[in-house]
Parts: sequence; structure tokens; C-alpha cells
Amino acid sequence: MDRRWTDVALTAAAPVTWGTTYLVTAELLPPDRPLWAGAIRALPAGLLLLALTRRRPHGLWWGRTAVLGALNIGVFFPLLFLAAYRLPGGTAAVLGATQPLLVAVLTVALLRDRPTRPALVAAVAAPLGVALVVLRPGAGLDPLGVTAGLAGAVAMAAGLVLTRRWGRPPGVGVLAATSWQLVAGGLMIVPVAAAVEGAPPAPDGPALLGYAWLGLAGTALAYVLWFRGAARLPVSRVSVLGALSPLTAAALGWVVLGEALDPVQLTGFAVAVAAMVLAQMPDRSPRPQPAGDADSPAAALAGTSAGGVRSLPTTLAGTRQGSGRAAWWLRGQPARSRRQSSGHASAATPSGSTPAGSCAAAASGSVNRCAAAGPAAYDRSSSHRTSSAVQPRPERAAISRTSRRPTRVSSS
Repeated sequence: MDRRWTDVALTAAAPVTWGTTYLVTAELLPPDRPLWAGAIRALPAGLLLLALTRRRPHGLWWGRTAVLGALNIGVFFPLLFLAAYRLPGGTAAVLGATQPLLVAVLTVALLRDRPTRPALVAAVAAPLGVALVVLRPGAGLDPLGVTAGLAGAVAMAAGLVLTRRWGRPPGVGVLAATSWQLVAGGLMIVPVAAAVEGAPPAPDGPALLGYAWLGLAGTALAYVLWFRGAARLPVSRVSVLGALSPLTAAALGWVVLGEALDPVQLTGFAVAVAAMVLAQMPDRSPRPQPAGDADSPAAALAGTSAGGVRSLPTTLAGTRQGSGRAAWWLRGQPARSRRQSSGHASAATPSGSTPAGSCAAAASGSVNRCAAAGPAAYDRSSSHRTSSAVQPRPERAAISRTSRRPTRVSSS
């Protein structure tokens, strides 16, 4: 399997695992304790990874870890549970599925990168497919629940984009970076859960099994895979894979709980899955390429200005040493700078001047008149000095134009 598709498959395993949260919570966990469920899910998993890696943040990463932990865990979990309590499950899932659209906007704003066309089409099609799967007639739209659902999607999208922008400190692996975020986010949820829900629940056997699954597989493993994918794949492609979470929940409800799936829901499944596959396809639209005669070093060395005068790199090409300096100058400058400098050099030398004409002849192999002029006529102190610097020495008379004797070069 291609390495890119391996990364996609491993990243997709994270939202698939998150999709089991609905079933595990409903069947195994104590009721009406969503905040404590989020804290117990995040904090032990983060402490476990922290004990395994034994790496702590340093410097500015204390602040970055707090921001990422809040966006991905500490703020996202409470908003998610609030939306789930105030809205029907299908409505909350659709609001969460808008994350790819939010990621597309934040990618342009924060990363200065435009998502590909397939990614943009998928960002619209994936929420549509999820809506067909999970929305039922008469679904309520509580204002507070809708606000919480959208705010949670914004928090998760911002956390994903910032995770890609900031990366990780040098020498720090994905396990350590994930542990920092889980610990920071879990510590933020604990006081909120204690204030809203009181003391943590006393778990029984099924609850312990549910917490273990959500902590180890649904949090520690899933977030490691998710952040790994965010570091290796474009964030627009990663965000679309989040639609697998509600789709997995609906599929488990059909398989485990015996819930029926009508043709509309099956159509939604097909649309959402096709959108996720489309988002992983590379953009094959043609991109404008710079003209070879304007941007390539060879073309710059061989080109002339509108008045027929060779530019600075061409002047330097009269000798091996000058050609070497010209190549050095071209390698160190972008294409736009090369064009600008070429234009300045051409403008600085009159089209009828003898030195420029002699350099052109030298470049064509007729007269090696610039053999001495090239290196001395150009130095690093002025990138716009041209062959017009070729002057006769004061103690000697100027050589006539018809003379075949090469002129001397001023070393100033």
C-alpha cells in the first residue's frame, strides 16, 4: 500500500474509534455524568502517555500546550456534551461535521494555504451525507445547543490547524506531545465537572470497562493517530475524515442495537464516504508555470534586453570566473529578483555603449574583450554594477572604438 494511503488509513482509525463513544456511553457508563466522563477519559490517558515518554514541555511550549489542550480537549469536550444534551443526537453530529468547512477557512487564514478543489468539494459533501444519515424529521434546534455545537466545531478545527502550524518541539515525538494536550485538557475539565456534576461517580464493573476502552483506545491511541495524521497530511484532508465518527455511531446502532437504516440514510452513507475518498485525491488541475525564457538561469544568461543589450549575468559570462559568479548570483536569487536585477542592469547601460557591445561580442565568441572585465566589473558591494564600469586608466589615452586592443578595467 502507498505510504500516503497508509497514513490516511491510520488517521481514519481515530474518528472510527471515537464513533464507538456513543454506544459505550449509552450501554456501560453512568448516566448524566458527561463532564466527568470527559475528564476520566482524557486525564488518565494523558498521565499514562506522560509516564511512558517522560518528556515535559519547555519554554513557549507551556503556553502552546495550554492552548492546544484547551481547543482539542478542555473546551471541546464540554461544548460537545452540552450540544448533545440540548440537541437531538443527529443535529449535534451534523454541527460537528461542519468542521471541514471551518478548517478550510482557518487553513487560508493561519497557514496561508489554499485547500485543493477535491478537498473543498468534500468539505461540502461530507456534512450533507452525515445529515442524510443522522437527521430525523422534527429534529429540534435549541439556540444554546446549536451555539455550543458550532463553538465546539470551531474549537476542534482551530486546534487541528494550530497543531499543524506549530508542529512539535525538536526531538519530541507524537506520544509526548499528545500526552501534554491530554493532561492540560483533562485538568481544565476537572473543576468544571466538579462544579456542575458534583463528586465523580463510583464506577461499577461495566463502567470500568467502558472507561478503560474510552481512555486507552478512544483517547490515548485515537489522539496519537489523529495528531500523527495532522502532522503528515494536509489538514483539509484530515478534517474530512472526522465524518467517520457519526457514520460509525450510526453503523453500530444498526449492527448492535438493531436500528433500521432506510434508503435515505444509505444514500447519505455513500455520499459521505465518497466525499472522504475524494478529499484524499491530489489536485490534478494545471498550475501556471513560469516561462522558461524568463526564469531559468540558462535563459537569464542567454537573454537580452529590449534594446539588445546584455544584462549583468550575460556580461559576467565572458569568462569562466565571471560565469561562475553569474551562476552563484542566479542560484541565490528568486526568479522575480533575477528579472528585476536584469532589468536594472540593462537600463544602466546605454544600448549604444562600446563596453556592452564588446561584452556581447565576447559572449558570442568573436572577441574576448570582457575576459578581464567580468570579475572586476562586478563585486558584491553593488549588485547593479555593469560593464559600464569599464574605463580607460587616467594615465593613458582612451582607445578608439576601432582599436582591437582590449581596454583596462578600473578596480574601484
